[in-house]
Amino acid sequence: TEELVPLKGYRSEVLQALLQNAHCTPPKRDPDWASSTLGVFICLSCSGIHRNIPSISKVKSLKMDHWDDAQVQFLAKHGNAVTKATYEAHIPIYYYQPTYNDCQVLREQWIRAKYERKEFTEPGKQLPYTDGVKEGILWKRGRDNGQFLPRKFLLSEREGCLKYFTKQDSKEPKISVKIDVINATFQPAKIGNPNGLQITYLKDNKTRNIFVYHKSGKEVVDWFNAIRSVQFHYLKVAFPIASDNEVSRLTRNFLKEGYMEKTGPKQREAFKKRWFTLDHRRLMYFKDPLDAFAKGEVFVGSSENGYSVQKGLPAGTQGNFSWHYGLTIVTPDREYLFTCETETDQLDWIAAFTSVINQAMTPQEYWAVGAAGLEETGETISLQEMASLLVTEM
Repeated sequence: TEELVPLKGYRSEVLQALLQNAHCTPPKRDPDWASSTLGVFICLSCSGIHRNIPSISKVKSLKMDHWDDAQVQFLAKHGNAVTKATYEAHIPIYYYQPTYNDCQVLREQWIRAKYERKEFTEPGKQLPYTDGVKEGILWKRGRDNGQFLPRKFLLSEREGCLKYFTKQDSKEPKISVKIDVINATFQPAKIGNPNGLQITYLKDNKTRNIFVYHKSGKEVVDWFNAIRSVQFHYLKVAFPIASDNEVSRLTRNFLKEGYMEKTGPKQREAFKKRWFTLDHRRLMYFKDPLDAFAKGEVFVGSSENGYSVQKGLPAGTQGNFSWHYGLTIVTPDREYLFTCETETDQLDWIAAFTSVINQAMTPQEYWAVGAAGLEETGETISLQEMASLLVTEM
């Protein structure tokens, strides 16, 4: 019988293969697990996903399990770089490639797409998200009653829009949204479903939220990548000189979400607990995290245009507040006062706002703010005037 030996004894032999760790592996941390059949190193979180596909991947611990000589040689010969060249050879540029801190459904379907379905091993493969059209049923949360009901959705690259219908045989859609104003982000915790997807778009310069899910993780991720596919091809037509890498920045995750307390513009009103979402330069607040519309929105500009974030509240601030970790957003027009429940929340929000404010505004952002509510009049409009168009009561 061939003797089993700890992998530790072969550490130097496999170090070269470790140089290109899996995308799921946190920076500066060696993975503790590997697939002896695929020859890839994986983190603890993804090892559980690999265990669910035992016909494809056999997971072993680098520290606790024993490896025979053939397995060690296979691991050293392959590693993540070699395996990636095979299983990730032809990934569409718009396909979202999750990292270790993405949600479970994205990571699981990414792993299954690579190793189980082998979606990226051949060029030009016909896949559910590559046709420019997708139709099917998603469970959608009702705007007013909060119930999730099955609704027909239709995504069309030719028409450049996403539609949904209240009945499967309906001729006219309940809503038709242009693809260039749509964002989609997975929100399993907020929606209360592991396959929960939040779709947002601008309606009359206000953000509209649609919350959906599908019982199949594969199906909901296919919808997500189909939206990215249609957006990518739309933007390639709209901005033909843009590089693929620029255009591939399609859907985006929110920078931060969570509860804070806020007061009104007079800064003497009682502080009220609200759910906040920071979507790049757009800060929104909701009475409930699953509200269809924000109660208020404010534009967050850059430091060079007079925006800043400060720890604490202005001296002499009045009003009843339950939480005592304050922060102040300073804009050219007014100050916005918030309180957080913990110091950790306070520092996290300050870091999120700082990351936005420290970025210079792009020409596209100036244009977007102007286009939000201005007709072309030939007049010069200041950033402050443009930003005020994005602000509702807060």
